[in-house]
Amino acid sequence: MKVAVVMGSKSDLAVVKPAVTLLKSFGVETEVRVISAHRTPEEAHDFAAHAAERGIEVIICAAGKAAHLGGVMAACTTLPVIGLPVKTDMMGGLDSLLSIVQMPSGIPVATVGVNGGENAGLLAAQILGIKYPEIAARLAQYKQQMKIKINADDAAVQAEAAEF
Repeated sequence: MKVAVVMGSKSDLAVVKPAVTLLKSFGVETEVRVISAHRTPEEAHDFAAHAAERGIEVIICAAGKAAHLGGVMAACTTLPVIGLPVKTDMMGGLDSLLSIVQMPSGIPVATVGVNGGENAGLLAAQILGIKYPEIAARLAQYKQQMKIKINADDAAVQAEAAEF
């Protein structure tokens, strides 16, 4: 099982790192690349068109501003593509989010929140979990750990609030 994590610029590395870290913790191989939809369009087309041949099963695309990378990749493959909008100075990432989520009919790109690297990784893992039971089991453990933490936080807040 392999997920490609592609960013439009090296400056997006901090945003994709949580996705890569999470996927690796689940035992998923990752291929991390910088490919620009606008500055290296031939490479973007080629990468997406041949991704499945290289064993890639999901593609995460991080991009800011015009953020066309996910759409370009989705146009060239039948693999699931997850768009990861990157926060920008201009509009705080709203420009990126809208560029990714407003895809034309027939070219879907699943989209997570601005700078939502962890959720992009989790969504990729959930997609893989349909096929790989070991990933589904790791996801169940991950969610159980979240539940334990929230229950502990709840108990702590209730105890603190009782003393107000």
